[in-house]
Amino acid sequence: MKPSRPKRTRQRARVRRTLSLPSLLSDQRVQLEEKLGYTFKDKTLLDRAVTHPGAVPGEGANASYERLEFLGDRVLGLVIASILYDRFDTEPEGGLAPRLNAMVNREQCAEVAKHLGLDRLLLTDPAEKQQIGDRVLANACEAVLGAVFLEAGYKTAAGVVERLWQRDLKAVSKRPKDPKTVLQEWAQSEGHDVPTYQIIGRVGPDHAPEFAACVYVGEFSPVEGRGATKQDAQRAAAQRLLEEQGVSDL
Repeated sequence: MKPSRPKRTRQRARVRRTLSLPSLLSDQRVQLEEKLGYTFKDKTLLDRAVTHPGAVPGEGANASYERLEFLGDRVLGLVIASILYDRFDTEPEGGLAPRLNAMVNREQCAEVAKHLGLDRLLLTDPAEKQQIGDRVLANACEAVLGAVFLEAGYKTAAGVVERLWQRDLKAVSKRPKDPKTVLQEWAQSEGHDVPTYQIIGRVGPDHAPEFAACVYVGEFSPVEGRGATKQDAQRAAAQRLLEEQGVSDL
């Protein structure tokens, strides 16, 4: 009776799947690492951080940026919060939170992602390449930060965040106004009722939800905004309406 070989077959299948995972070209890695200011020892970790789930169907969260994005989101928030806590040592929580929200949001992460070239380097299904938006870019940006933290620890990850957010950190000396506050002040100055908000949708996994909110002011058409929390979605909607009306901070 011949011995069965199911274990070896399974091992070969795992090897084939590993070899088939998408990866950056060597020069692409170099470009990304130069902009990060950090060189990865484990190149596959960086590859995973820039791999969209759609590029690895059936491979699970460990083959894409999903788990790393979850980690990087927390790393980014902690680093920025720590910097603000030290820099504005007499500021109450009410003065720190708007500054944090102004720097740790989808738009800012997407801008950093574009600076890193992730809009060009993201490993995804070719059919989805043209569908890449700020949400995906922000996720990939946070995943890259999570990968740095995972390999090199908090101190190195904090250094990367400080470099990439340097311009924004320099611009936070003035306490930013919450867009909802600005919109309310503007609406009242124009004789409109107080803005009202409605949560109209929620998508995404539990660890990274995306909410959609609409803001209503007077006779203006409702304007939609999206964010990782209900409050963020409302702020985004308020900001969009302010931009449409050409309103700056009052």
